[in-house]
This record gives sequence, structure tokens and C-alpha cells, in this order.
Amino acid sequence: MITDNTLLVFVIIGALALLAVIQITLAIRQDRLISAAGPIEELAVYDKRLEEKQRLMEDLEVEVQKRREAMAHVTDVEAEVDGLRRQKEELLTEWNSLEEKRNEVRAVRGEIEDAVIERQSIEAELVPLRAEYLSIKERLEKAEELEGRVESLTAQYEEMAGKIAETRDELQRLEEAELRVEKLETRERELETECSRVQGRLEAQNEELEEFAARIAKEREVLAEAQSKHSQAQAEAAAVALELRRQQGEIDALGETRGKLEARLAYLKGEIAKAEGRAPDEEDNATDKLRELRETPPVIRQLSEWKLADWEEEKTALLRVGQRLEAKGLYYPSRTLRAFHTAMKVNETTQMAVLAGISGTGKSQLPRQYSAGMGIGFLQVPVQPRWDSPQDLMGFYNYIEGKFRPTDMARALWALDEENNEEEAIKDRMMMILLDEMNLARVEYYFSDFLSRLESRPGPEHVSNKNERKDAEIELEIPNMLQPPRIFPGYNLLFAGTMNEDESTQSLSDKVVDRANILRFAAPKTIRTVQPNGKVPEIRALSRQRWQNWVRPVSSVSEDQRVTGGVDRMVDLMKQFKRPFGHRLGRAIMAYVANYPKFDGSDPINEALADQIEMRLLPKLRGVDAEAADAPFRELLNYVEQELGDAKLGEAIRTSMSASEETGQFVWSGVMR
Repeated sequence: MITDNTLLVFVIIGALALLAVIQITLAIRQDRLISAAGPIEELAVYDKRLEEKQRLMEDLEVEVQKRREAMAHVTDVEAEVDGLRRQKEELLTEWNSLEEKRNEVRAVRGEIEDAVIERQSIEAELVPLRAEYLSIKERLEKAEELEGRVESLTAQYEEMAGKIAETRDELQRLEEAELRVEKLETRERELETECSRVQGRLEAQNEELEEFAARIAKEREVLAEAQSKHSQAQAEAAAVALELRRQQGEIDALGETRGKLEARLAYLKGEIAKAEGRAPDEEDNATDKLRELRETPPVIRQLSEWKLADWEEEKTALLRVGQRLEAKGLYYPSRTLRAFHTAMKVNETTQMAVLAGISGTGKSQLPRQYSAGMGIGFLQVPVQPRWDSPQDLMGFYNYIEGKFRPTDMARALWALDEENNEEEAIKDRMMMILLDEMNLARVEYYFSDFLSRLESRPGPEHVSNKNERKDAEIELEIPNMLQPPRIFPGYNLLFAGTMNEDESTQSLSDKVVDRANILRFAAPKTIRTVQPNGKVPEIRALSRQRWQNWVRPVSSVSEDQRVTGGVDRMVDLMKQFKRPFGHRLGRAIMAYVANYPKFDGSDPINEALADQIEMRLLPKLRGVDAEAADAPFRELLNYVEQELGDAKLGEAIRTSMSASEETGQFVWSGVMR
């Protein structure tokens, strides 16, 4: 095969031969010119041809020079190729020499996989031991609850010392039981410390498994003995409790006797009134048992004095709320404001909104300033630790005075009841009631019945039907009245609550959590100072009709595949967490999505679904074993971050999961927007 170098040589030789032929030809022609002495015209022609050949020869010399330079470059490239070949041979040699090391790496990797399999089997063996430990811990928690009940019984014993002198021996045994309970608590702490130390050693050295199992068996025997002693203490405490219940029964019997005597007194008064020739209830009418209920509270007087707002759009109203917060020097993320506003709009499917978190995070100011900015009446009801019945919310009947003593909340509800108090009620207005620090007392004691009434309300289009609304009405407990007054908490009422999280508060019951949107205010990462900016807008009353026009039905999103698919995804996730929910919560989630504001350019559906995970689902995961539910948590994080695009919520979930590593139980701590 002819190479480029050979071709170049041929070209050069050809050029030289051509040059020689040209020179010979020119010499011959010159000789002929001289010898022939031809005409001058023929000589000129030859001169011209000669010049052309000389130019051709110069071009050929330039081309020859280029070819020489190309040959020099080809030589350099061949040298470089030879160097790369030698380098390739060296690398192949080195690769072959590393084969033995690769085999060693494969062997080490196999040993690591065997170790991982062995560790997993050990962890599987630890699962029943951990379950047994949790069971023992639960029993000890019940022992602590028993201790609290014992303290209550002791207080009753001091009040009734004269009647229970014969139970002093039992009380002494109870005190001994308390000492034993304290010993059990000390033993529990020792066991928790020992268990943590053993688990850490297991992760570092698998060979200590046999020693750990032996220690667990030994501790199990100790715990069984402690449980036996604890059961004996329980039996002794139950005997004392039985005696105290008997005495409480005597007190209840006396109270029942008193009620009968009061009823008998009322009957005799009626008979005396008949004998005197007047109507039996004339005296009652004179005293007017409901006079105080009919008194207009300050919040209603103020609400009736406000001028009616002239704005029509929901966006305008929310902007006024933002302006008011800014003028007051308060800062809340726009996402939080939208979430609270939507939680208020869905009061047909979700009865209240709860703002939770540590003290000083602005939980009370948000509903107060929101109400003022919107033009909604605002009544703050401070909850007291002693509250234990619905009477603490609504008021009670004073038998001595013969009058019903209502609370401000009862008077406000009566003043807004357009169904039962049509003549005196204030029309076409909205009001918010805030239960401040609602978990200072047991919420299920004083608010559970009221919450059931709210849930039993018929739809807004059926509230005028007395039969439909009867289960939702609150009947005031007033004796000697043929028709005690009833109050209907209508849809012109919005309910919110705040709850602090410290050692003096109670946790919310599942009933409240299932019927509320819970906005949890996380601890701030940095302290923010906001200066007041602008003028506080004038308060204008919001029409109930206008508010109702902003509310959209669930049917507006029931055909949206993104919404229904999101709810189905939540149902599946909660089943994996062993915290399933039903149709009521699913409908409430869809109502929230339907009513989420849609005017700032963001994706309202994704934001609303993420809000409902934050406010409805995460609070229900309290107490879930974070380690056992690792797979559902990973799926939840993927849904929140990848599909809904809420990175802040995902980060907050990870933070709560990290905080649960010490106790093993998940506790939702909120998200900072």
C-alpha cells in the first residue's frame, strides 16, 4: 500500500523530471532561435511561454516545501504514537498485577455482606425484647398514674379526716405502696440506662450478644418480682379508693336529697302562688331568670357599631389583614396567614383551628389581629385549670338567687342566635371565639359536648329547620321552666384555640385532634424584630353573606384527580403508620383544598395538601415508633418533597424524626415558614 511519504517522493521526483525536461526544451529552442534567427515575433512568443513555465516551477517549489513540512509533522506524530503504545503496554501490565488486590476486595465485600445479614438477624431477635421493655414501661407509667390518684385520695382524706379515722392503717399501707412505687421508678431508670448501654455495645461488637441476652433474662426476673410487689400495692390502694368512693356516694346522696328538697320547695311556692290567686310562674317572671343572659356583652355592642365593609373580594380582605399586622409590628409568613384563613373558612367540616407551640410565638395575636383586619367580632375566653364541665363555658343556675349566671360566651352566642333569638339577635355579622390556653384543663371535660354540638349542625341551607338543628342546640340547665332556652351555635361563629406545651398543660384528646386543624408554631431559629410600619386600617364589619360567598363546596374539587389522588395517597400512608382515618377527615381535607386562596401565583393544590399533612396527619402520628415506621416516613418525605415540592415541611419532619431518636417515639414539633 502506497503511503503518504512514498507519494510525496514520487511527486518531488516528477517535479524534478519536469523541471529537467523544461530546461532541455528551453535550451533546444534557444539553440534553434540562435541558429535559425527566426522572426522577432516568434521569439517573443517563446519568451512569454518561458515566463509561464518559470512561474509554474516556482509554484512547484512552494508545494514541495509544504510537502517537506508535512513529512516532518508525520514523523513527530509517529513518535507520539509509539510513546502512547508503550504507555498502554505499561498500564496493561499494571492492571494485570492488580488482579490479586481486586480478588481481595471481593472477599472483603462478601465478609461485610455476611456481617450485615448477621446484624439484621440480631436486630430481629431484639424486637420482642424491645416490645417487652415497652410493655414494662407502660405498666410503670400506669403506676405513676396510680400515684397521682393516690395523691388525690390523700387530699380527700385530709378533708374528711373525721369520717375515715378507721382507715388510717390502710393509709399507712398506701404510703408504703408509694415508697415501693418510687423504688420501681428508680429501678425503671436503672433498667433504661442498662438497656441503652447494652444496645450501644451491640452496635459496636456483635460478640457480646450472649452476655446481653443473659442480662436481659436476669432483669426480667427482677421486673417480675417488682411487678408482683406493685400489684400488691395496687390492691391495697384499691381498698382505700373503695372506701373513699363509698363516702363520696354518701355525699352524692346528700346532694340528690338537696335537689329533691329544692324541687319540693319550688312546688310548694307554686301551690302558695295558686292559693294567693296569682300565676305560679309570676314570681319567676318578676325576677327574670334570663335577664343576665339577655344583656348584650361588650363584644356584641362593639360589633354592632362597626360600619359595614365595602370590599367584595377575598384577596382585598386578606391584604387588609396583612396591612394591620405590619402596622402593629407583627410578622407572620404569608403561608401561615393563608392556612389560618382557610382553617376558618372550613368550619362546616372542621369545627375549630388550634394554634399550638411554646409560649411567646404569637399564637394569641394571630386570631386577634386576623379578626380585627377581617371585621369579625373577637371574644377571648381564658381557660382555667379547674374547668371540668360545660357549665364553665356557658354558665350555671344559682339556686340561691334563682337566676342563671351566664358567661360572656353564652351571652355572645345568644346575641348571635338568629334562630332562637330572632327579634334581639344581631344580624349578618361574624364572630370568632378563642379558647386561650385551652389545654390548661382537660379539653374533653369542658369542651367535648360543645364540640359534638358543632359537629351535629345541619348544613347552612337547613339551619332554619327546627327538627334538623335540635341535636346541635345547647339547652341551658334552668329548673322550673316549661321550655328552657336553647342556643344554636350557627355558622356565623368561628372557633379557635391556643395551647402551650409545658409541664402544666394537658395533651389534646383524639376527638379534638380529629376535628381540628392544628397549626403548630415551631421554636424560632432566630429572634426577629419588626418595627411598626404604616397606619392601622379602620375596622369595618364583615358581612356574613359576603363571608359565605367566599366559601366553596367540596364538590368543586371532587372531580379533580390531583385532589382525590392526594387524599388517597394520605389514606394509604396513614394505614402504613397504623393510624387510619375515615370519610369525615377525608372530606375535611378536600374542603380545605377547595377553599385555599388562589391569587398569588403559587400552586394552591400542592400547598393545601401539604398544609393538611402538617395540620391533620402529623399530629396524629404522636407516639409512633420512629424506627419501626422508617419505611412509611421515607415514603411520606418523598411525597412531601418530590411530589408536593414543600422542602421546608420535609426538613421539619426530618428534624422531628431526629429528635425522636432519644425516646424512640415520634413527636411533631412544627415547621417554620
